[in-house]
Amino acid sequence: MPARATKKTETSGHPAASGVRRSGRPRGETAASRIYSDLRTELVSLRRRPGEAVSEAEIALSYGVSRTPVREAILKLSDEGLLEIFPQSGMIVSRIPIAALPETIIIRKALEETTARLAAERATSSQILALRSILERQREADAAGDGDAFHQADEMFHATIAEVARYPGIWRLIQQVKVNVDRYRRLTLPQTGRIAQVIREHEAILTAIEAHDPAAASLAMGNHLDRLLGDICATQSINPEFFDEAN
Repeated sequence: MPARATKKTETSGHPAASGVRRSGRPRGETAASRIYSDLRTELVSLRRRPGEAVSEAEIALSYGVSRTPVREAILKLSDEGLLEIFPQSGMIVSRIPIAALPETIIIRKALEETTARLAAERATSSQILALRSILERQREADAAGDGDAFHQADEMFHATIAEVARYPGIWRLIQQVKVNVDRYRRLTLPQTGRIAQVIREHEAILTAIEAHDPAAASLAMGNHLDRLLGDICATQSINPEFFDEAN
């Protein structure tokens, strides 16, 4: 049975909560982009949990800036559906919209079946070695129990397949639509056997690419992403408070 994700306390280690300034204070026009990038990473990685309150004032204090760049970053994250703003009362981390997940996964599956097929047709020996190296990083991250490193290597594996296919823009397009799928996926990784399964699925994709078998590569990628569809209900049942069932 997969372990239930634990909720964070108010002293959970966010610099904003402790009032400690972050190193390398952003200044001028770079402040908003730096704050946006940092906050987005915290939101997608679930270091800030769905439903958790977010303080604009605390973020500004932690960066040593006015509220203006913080507000700019927050509005951008709100547009992406990662923050929910309540006028005159504050904001929270948006819950994961359960109804939107299947459509997003289906879009991603259709696009990545294509990149896997084209990668199998076009991959060079050096590109296959690069993919093998990334897969080895995932194994090392799994052995070290490093979920962040595993996720980063996972992203790199899929992005590199798009590059090998000679359509890197497909991965950039996928990144624009998969933000809530990424948050959902972070909840699946602690489940018993899940990381080992992902590695096996990546190995099957890479084996097909190395064999220059487009049909097998496309099928392996489709099977890999189909698992995300099948795990939605089970993952929601473990952490129901992180999901929003509203249409």
